[in-house]
Amino acid sequence: MVVNSSIAQEETGKINDSINKIYVGTYTEKEGHVDGKANGIYLLNQNSDTGALKFKGTVAEVMNPSFVKVGKMGKYLFAVSELGPHEGESGFIYSYEILEDGKLKEISKNSTGSFAPCHIALDRSGKYVFVSNYMGGVVMSYKINEDGSLTQNQKINLENPTKSHAHSVKISGDNRYAYIADLGNDKIWIYEFKEGRLSPHEQKYVELEKGAGPRHMSFSRNGSFVYSMNELNSSLSVFEVLKNGGLNLIQNISSLPKTYKQQNSGADIHIHPSGKYIYASNRGHNSIAIFKIEDSGKLSSLDFVPVAGKTPRNFAISPYGKYLYAASQDTGNITTYRINPENGKLKPQEPVFEIKTPVCLEFVK
Repeated sequence: MVVNSSIAQEETGKINDSINKIYVGTYTEKEGHVDGKANGIYLLNQNSDTGALKFKGTVAEVMNPSFVKVGKMGKYLFAVSELGPHEGESGFIYSYEILEDGKLKEISKNSTGSFAPCHIALDRSGKYVFVSNYMGGVVMSYKINEDGSLTQNQKINLENPTKSHAHSVKISGDNRYAYIADLGNDKIWIYEFKEGRLSPHEQKYVELEKGAGPRHMSFSRNGSFVYSMNELNSSLSVFEVLKNGGLNLIQNISSLPKTYKQQNSGADIHIHPSGKYIYASNRGHNSIAIFKIEDSGKLSSLDFVPVAGKTPRNFAISPYGKYLYAASQDTGNITTYRINPENGKLKPQEPVFEIKTPVCLEFVK
């Protein structure tokens, strides 16, 4: 069953006092890899009991807001405008105040220093924002001011800028180290993070298999392991985090069933709040892969669950880990799953929620 969001879906079951806000990043333009049809940043309400979604409207009209991130304490939202060289002088990052009704009030707009910004990260203090530009080998950091506006803090230029594709930044749990996934160079760059500034770590980087294409990363609950979702060879790489912040590769595991031989690209990765399971999305196989995190930090494959759509670029797990929502970019819908806390398995829920070109889901926590 498919329900159109334009009909203003109603939550099913009893009214629940706990309603979570979800911001949806989208594509608004036709690009080489996507036919963007959205209007900007959308707002959804999630019933935390039933998992049902309700469309609340467009809350910011911005070009290609392909990644959105909520700041600490849920006061501000940051969004990229993923522009290419033919669309503007650079990409941009916007900061917004989140109003009580969930609507957004624009505070500031800053250049990202290069093109195709595709990811936003926060440090653990919530004082700094990092933006990865897919083009040009540039990662930009900003200081978050008291009013929510951003001030450029530091520009990081990665090696081989014509080849580099910075895809994400991840900050360690102790806020001492930063890791940059460079899809184009097949490296995760390692930096020390001190007083808001990044400086190269003594290890400098860890190199992945040629053609792996590291994209997004997640830390284990205890911070002892880093998991990289690799786009180009559809694998997950597991790294032990050393005492000095360095990384040591201990496992590579496929995100696909052994029987699947067709085209695929890995996309998103998230760990369940329990710390026991890790989920990864496949574009092509169009599935969510489920893994158990063993005591050793290594992964064992549990299941591959299809999504009710095409190209699940991004997904999100609800607060407390009850539901998982997968956003299918090319079919314009969101699949809802109930998570079994005993084994991490996913059970699809109806209805499938229609919404134009969703590529990022962000809960206000």
